[in-house]
Amino acid sequence: MQKDMHSTIKAICISEARGTAKKCIGEAHFITDHGIEGDAHAGSWHRQVSLLSFEKIEEFRKRGADVDFGAFGENIVASGIDFRLLPVGTRLQVGTAVLQMTQIGKECHSHCAIYKSAGDCIMPREGVFAEVIQEGCAKAGDEIRILSYGEDLPWQAAVITLSDKGAAGEREDRSGPAVAERLRAAGYEVTEQILLPDDKRMLQKQLMRLADQRQLDLILTTGGTGFGPRDITPEATLAAADRLVPGIAEAVRAESMRITKRAMLSRAVSVIRGKTLIINLPGSPKACMESMDVFMDTIPHGLGLLRNTVSDCAGS
Repeated sequence: MQKDMHSTIKAICISEARGTAKKCIGEAHFITDHGIEGDAHAGSWHRQVSLLSFEKIEEFRKRGADVDFGAFGENIVASGIDFRLLPVGTRLQVGTAVLQMTQIGKECHSHCAIYKSAGDCIMPREGVFAEVIQEGCAKAGDEIRILSYGEDLPWQAAVITLSDKGAAGEREDRSGPAVAERLRAAGYEVTEQILLPDDKRMLQKQLMRLADQRQLDLILTTGGTGFGPRDITPEATLAAADRLVPGIAEAVRAESMRITKRAMLSRAVSVIRGKTLIINLPGSPKACMESMDVFMDTIPHGLGLLRNTVSDCAGS
């Protein structure tokens, strides 16, 4: 999809209260780091504005469904653009406002009225979400322009701590915040910090969501890499993986062996899902920092390859 493609806003919709259907409005005021003025789903989070392609709605209607604009919970309906094909980080000029895409698709926690009546809903797989990065106004008939595809975004990362006691509130998570702070100091944007019990299904689900929907560059997990019966982090990570990157985990183990022989007992893995690098770290803050010392200077080249912003040409 080209930056000079022609896309037109067909409708802008808001809901005054969560759980109520969205209604079309004449003109929308987009507020920076908030969303559309008057919309119940606006706020300081990454899903401030939802967007859906008009052509996807038309396809759904041809299957016999009678749906109005806003019925899927979308804020913006636009023709001539398939939002699903754009990468997270894409910047869109919507009228005089500028949005930046933050997520593709979403999990459907409870089936909506459309799904219950038609047996399907397109928003979870076809809708996208964005945050407002420049204030402005827009109305039906205004143009949407692609300004950039997010090539200049800082590396985006998430940190997941695995701890039964931490998730239960019985122990303070010190490793997750320490890892996140180390990433921020290196220029990464930490979009999410998550604390989970040692549950394989829950971890795999979060890894898949962060890689597929948020399209992050890097996910670091901490904890759950040992011999304990509840240490399931490597298994969940491998279940979410498309490709293995054994060298990172091997390098961390090799360097850690200089500090303690027990490093050989680590089962940590490093993998790729889509364009996201996932690395398991140990559970203690000190061991996390020592592990990050091994790879922090090296992985930006790999992240650039995944983002397709650098080449992997070797000198002869």
